[in-house]
Amino acid sequence: MQDRTINNALLALRRKIITGGFEGQEHVDALLAERGVETPTIYHMNAASRGAMAELVLACLQDGPKTMRELAAYVAERRPEISTKDTYRRTGMVLARLKRVGVVRRECRLWQSV
Repeated sequence: MQDRTINNALLALRRKIITGGFEGQEHVDALLAERGVETPTIYHMNAASRGAMAELVLACLQDGPKTMRELAAYVAERRPEISTKDTYRRTGMVLARLKRVGVVRRECRLWQSV
């Protein structure tokens, strides 16, 4: 087997562990580190499955109006595999989409459910 094939198999296994919530990520990360492979901090395939980010944002807004920074912090706590920068960007994208369909609205700096 080629080294590239083994590396790709380990990365696929790591992705499966993260998306499925399984144990053993530290072992796969150790093998990847031993092989000199950098582990990505985010997988675009699973970082925000369809509707998951919107559900998190709407769940946070049930407690009342929040700033985008508060919403991004809420999402970051629940999705640690997403970098802080990406969490903030994705939260903004979700808010814009929810605003377009009329589910949330923005007043000054606060976002709230309609």
